[in-house]
Amino acid sequence: MTKENIKCLIIGSGPAGYTAAIYASRANLNPVLYEGIQPGGQLTTTTEVDNFPGYPKGVTGPEMMEDLKEQATRFGTDVRFGIATSADLSKRPFKITIDNEKEIFAETLILSTGATAKYLGMESEERFRGQGVSACATCDGFFYKGKDVAVVGGGDTACEEASYLAGLCNKVYMIVRRDVLRASKAMQDRVMNTPNIEILWNYNTKEITGSPMGGVNGAILVNKDGSEKKIDIHGFFLAIGHHPNSELVSEWIKTNEEGYIITEGKSTRTNVPGVFAAGDVQDPHYRQAVTAAGSGCMAAIDAERFLADNK
Repeated sequence: MTKENIKCLIIGSGPAGYTAAIYASRANLNPVLYEGIQPGGQLTTTTEVDNFPGYPKGVTGPEMMEDLKEQATRFGTDVRFGIATSADLSKRPFKITIDNEKEIFAETLILSTGATAKYLGMESEERFRGQGVSACATCDGFFYKGKDVAVVGGGDTACEEASYLAGLCNKVYMIVRRDVLRASKAMQDRVMNTPNIEILWNYNTKEITGSPMGGVNGAILVNKDGSEKKIDIHGFFLAIGHHPNSELVSEWIKTNEEGYIITEGKSTRTNVPGVFAAGDVQDPHYRQAVTAAGSGCMAAIDAERFLADNK
């Protein structure tokens, strides 16, 4: 097995990872970034990004990730394709195994492995992803202004997404598989008192309908009594949670009960000195490209200062 010693290793290649790489390379940390299983992260499944500063005409998710990657490599980041398959954070330098065949020994480690949105697992859901199917109302809701949409879920996130969309869309259906909402009382009251939100109780989604060119145009729902219902919609939003990609380091790094990495105060420091976390893997609240990028900047600065203090 080949071995390599480096100052700063970045795992993950979304806005957090690439921004950390830009700052770390400008600080002469000679960072190495491994792109992971989904180079570019969740944004590569997003067609249009209109809310990231600096793109007045909007940009596609893949294009924006290529721009960030190009900027990182311009300053000297060594961007590599590969997957971190195991980690030993018991001592510095930290040992990270890539693709089960190479060992990286890193003085500092920045974790920007992101979070994966939970989907229902339907074939039609996958087919229309980015063409009407989304897991982020804040990211994509604007594209459905004045139209009818649906939100799947019954927790706080689903209620927040539905409330946000209600301010933009003509009508919002909430598809809830039970006869109650799991959300907090305040969020339930907000949804119940919003005139253009209709809750469809005891329904599961059977299929999303649409066309290759036109995208989503409806959904077929099944009630627990077996009856079916067709709704006409243009947007189908998943709000059944996210799964933070923290398993690689869960033996060493403290996480909350959902698996999100816990960072100290307003920093990106984890409980292991020299290991930092940025982006969605440590952010259960905002999950936006711009906040991920900001935390990537913070992680690189935290890593630079750690190295300066531990020469």
